[in-house]
Amino acid sequence: MFSKDEIIETIRMILVEHLNVRAVTLGINLLDCVSDDFDSMRDRVEEKISEVAGGFVEEAKAVEEKYGIPIVNKRIAVTPASALLGPAIVGIPEEGAIELAVELARAFDEGARRVGVDFIGGYGALVQKGFTRADSILLRSIPRALASTERVCSCVNIATTKAGINVDAARAMGKVILETAWATANRSGIGCCKLAAFANAPEDNPFMAGAYHGLGEPESVINVGISGPAVIRAAVEQSQGEDFRALAERIKRTAFKITRVGELVGREMAERLGVRFGIVDLSLAPTPEAGESIADIIEAMGIESCGAPGSTAALALLTDAVKKGGAMATSFVGGLSGAFIPVSEDAGMRDALRAGSLSLEKLEAMTSVCSVGLDMIAIPGDTPPETISAIIMDGMAIGVVNDKPIGVRLIPVPGKGAGDVVEFGGLFGSAIVMSVSRFSASKFIERGGHMPPSILSLRG
Repeated sequence: MFSKDEIIETIRMILVEHLNVRAVTLGINLLDCVSDDFDSMRDRVEEKISEVAGGFVEEAKAVEEKYGIPIVNKRIAVTPASALLGPAIVGIPEEGAIELAVELARAFDEGARRVGVDFIGGYGALVQKGFTRADSILLRSIPRALASTERVCSCVNIATTKAGINVDAARAMGKVILETAWATANRSGIGCCKLAAFANAPEDNPFMAGAYHGLGEPESVINVGISGPAVIRAAVEQSQGEDFRALAERIKRTAFKITRVGELVGREMAERLGVRFGIVDLSLAPTPEAGESIADIIEAMGIESCGAPGSTAALALLTDAVKKGGAMATSFVGGLSGAFIPVSEDAGMRDALRAGSLSLEKLEAMTSVCSVGLDMIAIPGDTPPETISAIIMDGMAIGVVNDKPIGVRLIPVPGKGAGDVVEFGGLFGSAIVMSVSRFSASKFIERGGHMPPSILSLRG
């Protein structure tokens, strides 16, 4: 039973501090759709998405109404597309195979449109140790696929702690990101908002663009991503005069309460849909709305402007305390479970960038203590692909050496330079184009091949 004070506190969190469930994601296995007949496979993909997710959005709305807890995003994650594509492109020339891959993306998009979800993740590949032909075809298709769909998101895992970094994949992703930006140039390169390179990508991540339904997952499953930056900020603001131990305890207790809300929603959704309840992702996810900012939390701890000295330590404390509190509230923690620092989606981050306290290099340092990495960062449209690849390599190295998931989501904005402002709209927000080092890493990237895993991978 909940006490009267706990009920009142939860109501305050929802009404005043904008507590919500950021994402409920339905994972769907599509391996039983695989066929050497592409038309049959495409039709089956659309049908299965409709069969499994047909009542998903309506049930989510019913849960919102029952508990009074907003669910911001209803999403689907499916089996990585490259795992479906292989048999259907045997013997088909490269250009024809790429067009079939784009058609598969359109089938994902149509399935998502039919059931009314915001996004569908899984148009990607796992290439940390090398490429199959289907993987290579899929990577080449990404710019066209994201330019011709609205809801499709793409995640390419190019590194793991055990495998090291596929440098050829990092080099390819630099080109793919730039081509995607120009393929969606009429919308400021928005295709790149739905494209991420990952190290140690979790199979149960409910957040886009990194979500996909892993090969070790059940037939279908509900995964939940919580939110609550404003709730945490309010708790931190009440901690003035407390030392770090007391501050961490306050954040931990608040995270526990937030996570219980995610657990409640996830179990209810799973029961209503007749599927497994998977995990709660403990990540604090900001939005472009005022107050929904990770930067604001860091500044409430006593940092004058996010990015100033001490910011990485503040983020480390925040991430650790949220994980400790959340882990006590659910037995099934998964996904990224860190703090998100996406520049375009966080109003406080944009303010810090305007103030001059935040740089690409400082963001890279901060990624070492959170899970999401260099996220939603707009860069000049004329950034060389080798530079993009090198930035990706830096992110992958942090993930591999620290044995944690990390993503890189860069948005080259065609026709824009450092300091320009670009509007993406919705949860993607707006961004200030960040400057990128003018020094080249092209000879480094041209080495290609595979960067071996760290000695730290030899555990157990």
